Amino acid sequence: MNIVKDVKTFETVTTETLIIGVQKHRGQMKNWDAFSVFSGEAVDAWLRTGEISADRKKIMKLPYAGTNKHIKRILFVGLGERKTLTEDELRETFGLVGMQLKSLKASDATIWLESFTTDAIKESDVAFLAAEGTGLGFYTVPNYKTTSNDVDTYFETIHFVTEADIDEVAASFEVGRIYADAVNEARSLVNLPPNMLTATDIADYATALAKQYDFDIEVLDRAQLQELGMGGILSVNLGSTQEPRLITIKYQARDNWEDVIGLVGKGVTYDTGGYSIKTKTGMVGMKGDMGGAAAILGAMKIIGETRPNQNVVAVIGSTDNMISGDAFKPDDVITMYNGKTVEVLNTDAEGRLVLADATTYAKQQGANYLIDVATLTGGVITALGFDKTGALTNNEAFFDSFMEATIETGEFVWRLPLTENDKKRIRKSTVADLNNSPGSDGHMIFAGGFVGEFAEETPWIHLDIAGTSDAQGPHDLGPKGGTGVMVRSIATFIEQLGEEN
Repeated sequence: MNIVKDVKTFETVTTETLIIGVQKHRGQMKNWDAFSVFSGEAVDAWLRTGEISADRKKIMKLPYAGTNKHIKRILFVGLGERKTLTEDELRETFGLVGMQLKSLKASDATIWLESFTTDAIKESDVAFLAAEGTGLGFYTVPNYKTTSNDVDTYFETIHFVTEADIDEVAASFEVGRIYADAVNEARSLVNLPPNMLTATDIADYATALAKQYDFDIEVLDRAQLQELGMGGILSVNLGSTQEPRLITIKYQARDNWEDVIGLVGKGVTYDTGGYSIKTKTGMVGMKGDMGGAAAILGAMKIIGETRPNQNVVAVIGSTDNMISGDAFKPDDVITMYNGKTVEVLNTDAEGRLVLADATTYAKQQGANYLIDVATLTGGVITALGFDKTGALTNNEAFFDSFMEATIETGEFVWRLPLTENDKKRIRKSTVADLNNSPGSDGHMIFAGGFVGEFAEETPWIHLDIAGTSDAQGPHDLGPKGGTGVMVRSIATFIEQLGEEN
């Protein structure tokens, strides 16, 4: 995208679309009188009569027929009360603007930044939220219809009417665009059909990403996993004709490989449930069971672009969970990479087995802190619904620090308890050290707690995104399908950690 650094006035705007925020009590808005003179008396009259609404998230497109010969239309964006407008609401509002620009097939636009500011939200903040919101709202789910002519493009050029420092504004917009692009790539990975995204394909994507951003990368195949004894991921893979992959990406920001954040992603490209088979309706949508891997890859894309001062290692375990004469079964006992044995009570509780081996490997690669991300359980949806990510932790300070990032990004995370009684149930087996499915009650806690057995004393956060990784319908920030949830929160957290060092 071309971010034009020439400051525009209303008279010198050269784009067809001008985007204006409309707040109630416009007398408090900077330079509204100048816009009123430029746009003509009719606009103020329409605002007074409600024909142009200042209600939050109301967008009205009006043709422009004034003296500026370039402008064809003005998008009036309702913001509601100035003093109550939040950054989350402004981001979502810009998501709706992105959808409007997409429907217009707009190639360029100009934003009057001051019309969106409040006492707490400055011009640079508006620029960031505008880029992030419009980019997310612009997203199109790829399809394979032979009659489709949808093209997932983003408008090419952005201009600003502003009194703020244009270099600062442009830099903020660029970072917002980077965030939106990374989330959209994660969305597209989640939306890919499973025959188009195998474990090998995820490894190929990660390899290209590493090459693009000069990351170190290692990809282990089945033979190498067998040599290492990664019984978790290998057991899940037994029923498949597709090879598993363990992908490790390293970003070294400092001279010494220390104080390393480990990101661990579940990359199950399709989950039938194995012999604990899902229902025919429960199986549909399991192409998205690699949403944790997509989140990690999206976060690494942002890290590659912004280069924070924080060492990061990302480990993704990838396979599908299929059924065959070779597939693992309930009552099997398997040996994990760290040597612990597990009694398999449910082959549909496979993601935690993959995550466990990947977590152990992340620690071996130097991770001093761990965040694992997975579409792990239906239980988190039962507990929290589709709009909240569930979390567990073994370290209060680490979790509190991460929560600061989620508050900034507006991605809702809610922590559930992991008690000693929960851990006892995970460790309850007459034939092995652990069992992989203590019961349907507290399902999310047992699943995440199982991974915690392999994090051991390393500060650890578990994020169950089973409910939030896929939108059930269109929403303010995009269409039905993959959401790219946790990409922005993880990247923001890494950035905040880098600023502290």
